[in-house]
Amino acid sequence: MPKTMAVTIDEEKCTACGACVEVCPVEALKIDSKCKVDADTCIDCGTCVDECPEGAISLE
Repeated sequence: MPKTMAVTIDEEKCTACGACVEVCPVEALKIDSKCKVDADTCIDCGTCVDECPEGAISLE
């Protein structure tokens, strides 16, 4: 079944704080200089969206 939503990260807003990485249940997020999402691993649960203090992550 194809994905209907996708997590997107606004790199302008991301401060690489790691809050999203800590709560991701499938370890789909990694911090480089900014947060990056592995689309193949991500289950689009939205946990990271709620956790991001900068509002840099959205589920579209």
